[in-house]
Amino acid sequence: MKHDDIWRAIDSLAAENGLSASGLARKAGLDPTAFNPSKRIGPDGRARWPSTESVAKVLNATQVGLDSFAALVSGQAALPSAPRNAPRGVQRRVPLIGLAQAGGEGFFDDAGFPVGAGWDEISLPDIPDPNAYALEISGDSMEPVLRDGDVVIISPAAPIRRGDRVVVRTRLGEVMAKELRRMSARRIELASLNPAYPAYAFELEDVQWMHRILWASQ
Repeated sequence: MKHDDIWRAIDSLAAENGLSASGLARKAGLDPTAFNPSKRIGPDGRARWPSTESVAKVLNATQVGLDSFAALVSGQAALPSAPRNAPRGVQRRVPLIGLAQAGGEGFFDDAGFPVGAGWDEISLPDIPDPNAYALEISGDSMEPVLRDGDVVIISPAAPIRRGDRVVVRTRLGEVMAKELRRMSARRIELASLNPAYPAYAFELEDVQWMHRILWASQ
């Protein structure tokens, strides 16, 4: 277990919950600066590790088990920190369109990768998926987690599991941001977080693609 692996797992856990590292610290009842990059290396250049208590509070706040956190430690970060020696402020530009636009033709290929013209751009910390893109949420079906005007970052390469927030495009051209409640070999069930909106169910053959939301602006 390495110092960078632990911090990468914390960054991934924050991203999977739609939070920054500071937001994750606040959610766990910790000082908002507890997970800042400046706190990860001491003034003498030696590595600083998060305390066992801090990790325990984070897992409790996000309802994540130790085994799942261990998997994040050994896996790839959703939003890794910039390399330690990289210049400060290094960012990557990713394509951005509105959720309502995403249902139109010409913005995605058959696999759901962003293509064509008509995209704006947004600057964000670098993420490993070269096909990542951003959508601006419209409507209130995912309130209070995702609000009208929020920007979400989507990764076509990220694995998807039950409980993840996802963007789905159907073969009829509908595009929606929802929470994945259940997925079988033939069918998916999606939930709107706002109880005023219904749940949805689709046969997998009716779904063109489904991508995971890694991060949302707060």
